[in-house]
Amino acid sequence: MKILIIYCHPNPKSFNHAIKERAKKKLKDLGHEVRVRDLYALGFDPALSGKDFEAIHGGNIPESIRTEQEQIVWSDVMVFVHPVWWTGLPAVLKGYIDRVFSFGFAYIYKDGQPQGLLNGKKVFIVNTTGSPSEHYEETGMRDALKITSDIGIYQFCGFEVIDHVFFGAVPSVTDGVRKTYLTDLDRVIEHYFC
Repeated sequence: MKILIIYCHPNPKSFNHAIKERAKKKLKDLGHEVRVRDLYALGFDPALSGKDFEAIHGGNIPESIRTEQEQIVWSDVMVFVHPVWWTGLPAVLKGYIDRVFSFGFAYIYKDGQPQGLLNGKKVFIVNTTGSPSEHYEETGMRDALKITSDIGIYQFCGFEVIDHVFFGAVPSVTDGVRKTYLTDLDRVIEHYFC
């Protein structure tokens, strides 16, 4: 399988970085072809400008957007690795979605109804949170995150969502717990990608 990891965290020493590296290695060990798009390392501009908007709707896709779209076309599965910040996507990733998952590429409207164009592709999401998992479950935030990203973005564009994994309280748990999270990630990847 061709797997595209979209990674979004500014700190190369973060636990998200460890997740990305572990996922990349595990997927390669299982025989998959893996590419990584590190949005911060790429200096990806998240701002959808008026010029971009007009160019996209005019069919003249800017090169920075076209490059990312070509990566998506290449892939069978997209793996998103990022923290949850202020109950949502980091700004750079939100901007990636705004710019790259554009009208005419990721979706269209047919007879007034949205139609995803990325059918046949799958997505797997791995998120970290600062608050404990129990807090996200009790307040309904975990379900809200799944609705806004899994349904509102990925399924809207035609993706099949494989799974959405959360690792909670990352800044405050012990190194032992973080190691357990990575072992759990291995098991989930083996389950879906063997």
